[in-house]
Amino acid sequence: MKNSTLPTLFIPHGGGPCFFMDWPGDPRMWDRMADYLRTTGEQLRPKAILIISGHWEADAFTVGANPQPSLIYDYYGFPEHTYALRYDAPGSPALAQRVHDLLRDAGLPAAIDNERGWDHGVFIPLKVMYPDAAIPVVQLSMKKGLDPAEHLRAGKALQTLRDEGVLIIGSGMSFHNMRGFSPAFRDASEQFDDWLADMAKRDADERNALLQDWQSAPHARQVQPHPDHLLPLMVAAGAAGTDTGSRVFQDTVMNVVVSALAFGATGKIETESDEATENATNQPA
Repeated sequence: MKNSTLPTLFIPHGGGPCFFMDWPGDPRMWDRMADYLRTTGEQLRPKAILIISGHWEADAFTVGANPQPSLIYDYYGFPEHTYALRYDAPGSPALAQRVHDLLRDAGLPAAIDNERGWDHGVFIPLKVMYPDAAIPVVQLSMKKGLDPAEHLRAGKALQTLRDEGVLIIGSGMSFHNMRGFSPAFRDASEQFDDWLADMAKRDADERNALLQDWQSAPHARQVQPHPDHLLPLMVAAGAAGTDTGSRVFQDTVMNVVVSALAFGATGKIETESDEATENATNQPA
């Protein structure tokens, strides 16, 4: 039986290790976001995960192929115990090779990194979504220059993975201005977030045109002064193909609005083993 087509997601990964500590001033600040991530993980049980984080840029689209990735604690000034967090999910060299080949076949520059571990844009949200750490995970970098069109093309090249039980996740933040988490930025964040929600509902051609010109969105550069946490959305949207999307989560954290988007089916999807998926995720490269 053919697997159901998985959705693609653009999720917020919070602030550092926020879900695994008492946040100063408001220990419950990130609870609703954690609940969204946890519920999403309960609804979607893929064969493998391909995740693009706002914390890895490389000269080419680079795929992590380490079979047992270590963790990169790329956050600073947090409680000591957050530097001992574990996430022992396996990598998948076979899926990494497939991702690399799909990108190359689409005419995009691609490379493989056999050593790199997972940054916190990967292991922090996945530790909430899939705490059993049983699903193979492969990370894909962004390409330096952060060209929206290139990242949309990368997503388009990878969309067939959705039919093979691979969940494609863009991990970033819809608001990411480290100097802007204040009431003064509330209206700007809300207007930009509403633009994102409207964009997601458009047909693919219009959606892609809007994303390529995202800097024209309301308060875009206030909300995303450096778009590293927005570009994972481009890959998720590109991989959506002709599927439309919607805003599936919204909250106010640290005085600004943040959200999540999903493209394609958003209900519970149960995938069954098939030869293509087993070849993509379980066999050695």
